[in-house]
Amino acid sequence: MTSAFAALGLSDGLLRAVAVQGWVMPTPIQAAALPAALRGRDLIGCAHTGSGKTAVFALALLQRLALPAGAPVARGTGGLVLVPTRELAVQVGEVIRELARGAAAPLKVAVVHGGVSVNPQMRALRGGAHIVVATPGRLLDLVERNAIGLADLGVLVLDEADRLLDAGFAEELARITDLLPARRQGLFFSATFAPAVRQLARAVLQDPVQVDVPTLEERDAPAIVQQAIEVDAAQRTRLLRHLLEDRAWSRVLVFVATRHACERVAEALRRAGLGAAALHGDMAQGARSRVLAEFDAGTLRVLLATDIAARGLHVEGLQVVVNFDLPRSAADYTHRIGRTARAGAAGLAVSFVSADTEAHFRLIERRQGRRVLRERVPGFEPKDAALPAVPGVGGIKGRGRSRKDRLREAAQRAGEG
Repeated sequence: MTSAFAALGLSDGLLRAVAVQGWVMPTPIQAAALPAALRGRDLIGCAHTGSGKTAVFALALLQRLALPAGAPVARGTGGLVLVPTRELAVQVGEVIRELARGAAAPLKVAVVHGGVSVNPQMRALRGGAHIVVATPGRLLDLVERNAIGLADLGVLVLDEADRLLDAGFAEELARITDLLPARRQGLFFSATFAPAVRQLARAVLQDPVQVDVPTLEERDAPAIVQQAIEVDAAQRTRLLRHLLEDRAWSRVLVFVATRHACERVAEALRRAGLGAAALHGDMAQGARSRVLAEFDAGTLRVLLATDIAARGLHVEGLQVVVNFDLPRSAADYTHRIGRTARAGAAGLAVSFVSADTEAHFRLIERRQGRRVLRERVPGFEPKDAALPAVPGVGGIKGRGRSRKDRLREAAQRAGEG
């Protein structure tokens, strides 16, 4: 079962751990990046959300830090994984701990992040840790309290490097890298390789191997059905409520631009009798954890989230993502819709487009090289000035089609969702 992973150079213990997870074939990023990472090379891995990047650095860390049976925990930190959000820190820590069960000697994995008391995390770090998964701000807090040392670090991992920089962690990253030894392995993973990420890689990595898996591979793109619904901005909440009542969507992740919008739209849906909750950066960690647990369990139907709160969010079997507000960039659009259709499953991505945001959505389309059919929902037709006609591209026709043809195609796509 694990012969394909064995060819990548994994130890017998990790091959058993891979088998327990039910992984048969490595994903493209795993097949391309793991051999170099296991050889100790610095590496930049660029692949879309849900492509299996976490397993690459988790397996590389565990193999490098493997200890003989009965070995004690080291005083220092062997591997450091930096992530942009609390939720992603918890998820990454869980993956590493699951895979670490195949180690000959137990490996201590500590997860530290903000939003909770620092004292339990300080106690967890007493005596050292083999691997620490951290958000940058909390890590620096622990360094200042002398709860963790980085002078002997062996491996630095940046997961979702583009998200780290977008979240404003550039200064913190610089402070952290100044604390690290000159000789160390560096593994960077990102869904996009923007200029800021390139600059950071040049400053931190030494002769890195670069592995690129296209952000939206041709074989993956059809799994995500993309829809764009024309609607006036003021009617989006009513339209969202209508779609939730009209379509059999069991769990829906809705992206909005601000904390205020999260709370406002969630409250409007709750008044309509729909199970909805907000998720944003101003919430306490306990409240965020409760909301995520309810959404993951399926007891909460609709989650309204900002980009910051949803970074690194993974919900098994999520079928629908709605862009209530359009993202700032095509890269953010890719991150958002990638929350659905994970691991080869099908998914639906719906975007609300008004006259004011049409030009921005066309830019997103150009960046992803794909046109999305514009649709209208009866009773919610936009009253703004007519949106400009855009010719069809790549087999998807735009507003040049007859009204009858457009409605037929819209109905067909709605049925697919």
